[in-house]
Amino acid sequence: MTQTPGTEPLATAVATYWNAAAPAFDDEPDHGLRAAATRAAWAARLAGWLPAGPADVLDAGCGTGSLALLAAADGHRVTGVDCAAAMIDRARAKFTAAGLPGTFLVGDAAAPPTAHRAFDVVLVRHLLWTLPDPHAALRAWAERLRPGGRLVLVEGRWRQSADPAPYVPGAGALPFAGGVGARTLAQAVEPLAATVRIERLDQEPALWGHPVQDERYALIAHL
Repeated sequence: MTQTPGTEPLATAVATYWNAAAPAFDDEPDHGLRAAATRAAWAARLAGWLPAGPADVLDAGCGTGSLALLAAADGHRVTGVDCAAAMIDRARAKFTAAGLPGTFLVGDAAAPPTAHRAFDVVLVRHLLWTLPDPHAALRAWAERLRPGGRLVLVEGRWRQSADPAPYVPGAGALPFAGGVGARTLAQAVEPLAATVRIERLDQEPALWGHPVQDERYALIAHL
């Protein structure tokens, strides 16, 4: 989490929450990608979002590394960042079991601790709703891209967001609590990008393991 003044307790609470959630995180179909159909659906989408050749991919808020693993299996060089050490431990274990190389760092996904490394792709899934300053995070991710790089944001506006229950104290006041709609996110990204496109994902139940009734999409921005 971005630790702006006054947000440190929230950042700590968020990291604590996700560390506790790590053991059961992959039980969700779109988290663990354990079902062949779900895994294949995400692999196909990633193939369309990422460059054709081997690329340097930063997975910000990587969780247990399921999407990172798909990218690595397709030949990309992957770096994952997450605030929860327990998530990172599971991501590393997946890569070890698969015999694939990958770099994983415990740190703030909104300001990844990657020093001056540049990437071809920054991949982010379902993270913006947890951030105290999502606009600063978008700028930080754009700054980590090489010229011509792309930002891939998998986001949504969750069905429960009409009255979001904070998952940790204070989270209900976050700018994108309950998710962010495609139009709002596109408006935030457009000043940073040469092109922005939206792909609807809510009509593809294989991605989620079941039909969904809320807004889900990918935003792909070329810088």
